[in-house]
Amino acid sequence: MHNTPCLRVSEENRRKLDALKVHPRESYNDVIARLLDRVYDTEPLNPEEIDAIEESLQDIRNGRIYSHEEVKRQLGVR
Repeated sequence: MHNTPCLRVSEENRRKLDALKVHPRESYNDVIARLLDRVYDTEPLNPEEIDAIEESLQDIRNGRIYSHEEVKRQLGVR
């Protein structure tokens, strides 16, 4: 990577990028590239994915949801 520009990143965003690393030595450039690949994914959803999303939305509309705290409590996680 020649002529790589420097970017200013806040401590909070650096911590968030660190948490997204696949392995501790992964570069920030690789993490950012992975994120950008997801943002610019233009492949259309397949019918199964669309059905799953619609089912999830119906669950939300019908109140079939659990908070993070409820799930932790049910699983016995503190």
